[in-house]
Amino acid sequence: MLLKNEMKLQIPSRSFNESFARVAISSFFAQLDPTIDEISDIKTAVSEAVTNSIVHGYENSIGTIYIHAKILDENTIYIKIRDRGRGIENVEKAKEPMFTTCKTGERSGLGFTVMQSFMDKLRITSKIGKGTTVILIKTLNKR
Repeated sequence: MLLKNEMKLQIPSRSFNESFARVAISSFFAQLDPTIDEISDIKTAVSEAVTNSIVHGYENSIGTIYIHAKILDENTIYIKIRDRGRGIENVEKAKEPMFTTCKTGERSGLGFTVMQSFMDKLRITSKIGKGTTVILIKTLNKR
């Protein structure tokens, strides 16, 4: 696939940066003139991935979240969100709806399910003690 444009962003894993990541990503992909539904899907998937890094990856500490966004060909978006947090013990189990490692009961366990439903492709790799990488890919419908 042909790389048309890209951007990289590093943010501390603080909860208020989740909304910044959403806005930064939506602003970057605005050049493709996506529909409101498409931009909403992208923002929601990014929000879920960044929130997972904050809440689960770094848990009670502050680390860095790395975001790399690309425009491929004319209308395919690629987003990589990576942390160097604690990692996921069992990625397949974590992808199951309603599964959560949150001890407070404040999380529904739907993050990966939501990402999967809004994007065309979702890839997750993780290593305990090394962190997690989430790749989101979506082809926008050209009007």
